[in-house]
Amino acid sequence: MSSAFDSPIDDQTLALARTGDGRGQEAIYRCFSRAVFTLARRMTHCPDAAADIMQNTFLRAFRCLPQYRGDAPFGRWLRSIAATESLMHLRAGRKTLSLFETDNLEAGDEPAIEDLCQLDLEKALSLMPPVPRAVLWLYHVEGYTHFEIAQMCGRTPSFSKSQLSRAHQRLRELLQNDVRQAAVATAPEVS
Repeated sequence: MSSAFDSPIDDQTLALARTGDGRGQEAIYRCFSRAVFTLARRMTHCPDAAADIMQNTFLRAFRCLPQYRGDAPFGRWLRSIAATESLMHLRAGRKTLSLFETDNLEAGDEPAIEDLCQLDLEKALSLMPPVPRAVLWLYHVEGYTHFEIAQMCGRTPSFSKSQLSRAHQRLRELLQNDVRQAAVATAPEVS
């Protein structure tokens, strides 16, 4: 599966960026800014947080560019930085209360049943606690392994596996509730 992070960067642009040249950095930014923003938004479900994460990602990438060895395509290296920055944002608790609890929803945070009508996958993901949503996204969409996710979170692979399991369970519940609501809404009346 091809990703926006798979866009090639030529050696000359990379060399310019490594020297701190604004033209090389701008070319890299223009090539990957949308992909970085999209990844951060999917993980945090907050456009403002995604914009901050995107800025931090590029600042960190340009600062660490001398460490890029070229073992993997540049976009994959940048994707790793963006994912780490997103997880650091979530871990800092800027979006929610405590992120590493087993259940991040308080009693009043559950969506009303009428809000679940017409629920699609995007909305279901937005209703999930941030860490399980981020792990689900990193694992299924970005293709990270449990070991890699655990390293990014500073946890064990079993943490990643349990968060993914919770994400699957919560997603299933949200989507099943939506299907039930749709069935009730479209069922013919019995006289």
